[in-house]
Amino acid sequence: MASTTVKNVSRVLMRLSHRFIEMVVRCLLQLIYRSPGEQLPPIQDLLLLDSASALAYKIRTRKRRTLPGGNRNLRGDIRSVGLYKVVVIIGIAKEAKKEMVEVDNKSLLIKSETVVETFIARIKEVNPILNCVVDERFEAALKDAREVDSLLEKGTKTEKELERDTPYLGVPFTTKDCIAVKDRPAENGEIEVRIPVMSPKAHSKFYVLDVTGMCHTSGLYCRRNIKAHEDGSAIAAMKRAGAIPLALTNVSEACMWWESNNLVHGRSNNPYNTHRIVGGSSGGEGCIHAAAASPIGIGSDIGGSIRMPAFFNGIFGHKPSRGIVSNFGQYPIPVGEQDTYLGIGPMCRFATDLAPTLRIISGKNAELLKLDEKVDIKKLKYYYMEDDGGSHMVSPVQKDIKESLRRVVAYLDKAHGIKAQKGSLNVYWELCKWVLCMSNHTFIGLATAVLEDMGVQHGSEKHTHFVGLCKELSQEIKDMLGTDGVFLYPTHPTTAPYHNEPLVKPFNFSYTGIVNILGLPATHCPLGLGTDGLPIGIQVIGALNQDRHTLAVAVELEKAFGGWVSPSTIL
Repeated sequence: MASTTVKNVSRVLMRLSHRFIEMVVRCLLQLIYRSPGEQLPPIQDLLLLDSASALAYKIRTRKRRTLPGGNRNLRGDIRSVGLYKVVVIIGIAKEAKKEMVEVDNKSLLIKSETVVETFIARIKEVNPILNCVVDERFEAALKDAREVDSLLEKGTKTEKELERDTPYLGVPFTTKDCIAVKDRPAENGEIEVRIPVMSPKAHSKFYVLDVTGMCHTSGLYCRRNIKAHEDGSAIAAMKRAGAIPLALTNVSEACMWWESNNLVHGRSNNPYNTHRIVGGSSGGEGCIHAAAASPIGIGSDIGGSIRMPAFFNGIFGHKPSRGIVSNFGQYPIPVGEQDTYLGIGPMCRFATDLAPTLRIISGKNAELLKLDEKVDIKKLKYYYMEDDGGSHMVSPVQKDIKESLRRVVAYLDKAHGIKAQKGSLNVYWELCKWVLCMSNHTFIGLATAVLEDMGVQHGSEKHTHFVGLCKELSQEIKDMLGTDGVFLYPTHPTTAPYHNEPLVKPFNFSYTGIVNILGLPATHCPLGLGTDGLPIGIQVIGALNQDRHTLAVAVELEKAFGGWVSPSTIL
């Protein structure tokens, strides 16, 4: 009895001390970051607002584009020849002027080269502010795009054949600097010296890079000169689908933390407030999509590394069921249990791009997911929890985030007559989080060392006991969800913290990390902005290999709540 009382008092004191430290640090950071941060340039090209699927359709069907500054699309036979006189708005707002120009009707076709040029221009606009892109292949991507346009000009395949064989033909994509991307073969064994102008805050001023591949550093200074010499499996699949690699994005050091900052490329900044973090380890990827500088991206998730950046940057992100997408090409190389915890998946602004991308990168395993099977969301069972029950090592869930979850529950009831069942905290959730933090297979190496010093070592009897409890939880979740259940849960307890603030909130990743341990699919869904002007949202967790259920719910929530909210003005 006395020992129980001591434990309870100790737990309360730990919670109070943790909250006090959080409060003091937040006050200091608010004093340091009093300005609103840098604003992003406005979005002026409407192609930036298209989904990857829409861009692919427009490229292969040779659609016409909307003219800058105008609300009209020119119509007519695509093959006709002639000049149209159109009014083009040059400039912004009151300083704009009108000019009558002649435009060849062929130049109005949406080509892959045009799309690639548009996203390159956007990257060059936003990257000096955000520092999200760490390597690029702009010239090579433009060459690839021209080859796509030449292929389409020949008309050797029908539109249906193009959609079937190369669903992302001519669409640029990005990925993070821990997934291997091989560039074009080197010509005559050339070696080039490149200045990393895309990473103005990098500690190294010059790199000697072999032009055969893009950088593959994983944010590690010791790998600053390492290049990829083959494509990761997911990248190879995207290329086979016709997509064009455009750039690599920033990560946390060795992908071991949830703020993207390292000694090679520097720190990335949140598009909604540049004093805030972008998350990690796929932080640069989340950032570039929020800024409308990439139509589709590939991230990786071992403790929330897709879903946390998706949450902080207000986009969609999906961690697939374990074993569905090959982890080949990822560094650090996952071994043992890590390979089941890690999941490579899509990140994007539009929920409708998630399933097509997952189908591509899953390869033959896509059949296990039955992604082509239509999902009736009314027939799914829904469960939800608003928080983890109040762990003394994890921040309380922010009011905005709880309310967003309640709005989803209310919407499902009102719009579809769906009654979501509120869950109660099982002690295994807390135990599982401790296992996650204690395991040598997590991405918080520092926390692991601290916990081991506290007497609970990996492989010890107590640790083994906790792992056993985690397996019991896995079975409990499996029994609850069955094959037609989804679980609504906060992706993270707070909106994007200030830079360096995660150091006093190291275990907040547990909201996402627990899903990796269980190997379940999970989709982050943005639900607008909170009162602080930062993105909020929830994750939808499904049963093993039932990814199509979480993806279908994501599409429904995008329709209901609007999905991505641009941090930039749209002209």
